[in-house]
Amino acid sequence: SASYTRHGMAKVIYARLFDWLVQRINESMGGTHGKSRQELRRIGLLDIYGFEVFEWNSFEQLCINFANEKLQQHFNSHMFTLEQQLYTEEGITWSHITWQDNREIIDALEKKPLGLFCIVDSECLMPNAKDETCLNKIYNSFKTSKIVYKPSRFASSNFAVAHYAGE
Repeated sequence: SASYTRHGMAKVIYARLFDWLVQRINESMGGTHGKSRQELRRIGLLDIYGFEVFEWNSFEQLCINFANEKLQQHFNSHMFTLEQQLYTEEGITWSHITWQDNREIIDALEKKPLGLFCIVDSECLMPNAKDETCLNKIYNSFKTSKIVYKPSRFASSNFAVAHYAGE
């Protein structure tokens, strides 16, 4: 359909624009002509806010969002908790910064034995496992959770995860 073509074209234009921009920055930092890869200065980009919001997310997207949660937690820990401890130890005057700790989200996904990934992994090892049995285990394990939940009170074949950037 036309909307798929439009979206695909926008992605290609964005990717080419990004590549062009990186190339221009690299050239301004010393050029790329006649130099080996090790001799080149480079820029590196880390997009820790790379969360995607789709109507329907795949397992791959869940893993990407989980990795982003871990990166966000690492960044917050170093930028807020550890820096503030250092300021206190060194007697620097500063204003305390409060930040949203996403440890609860990470634990809901990875904590053993009943984190979401552990449930999915164990269900994959069961000989007669089905999507429904896995989903029931998820629902039962997270009955009172606000992180992993059933998005509708009606019969459903999916679950939702509320994370740093949304659901």
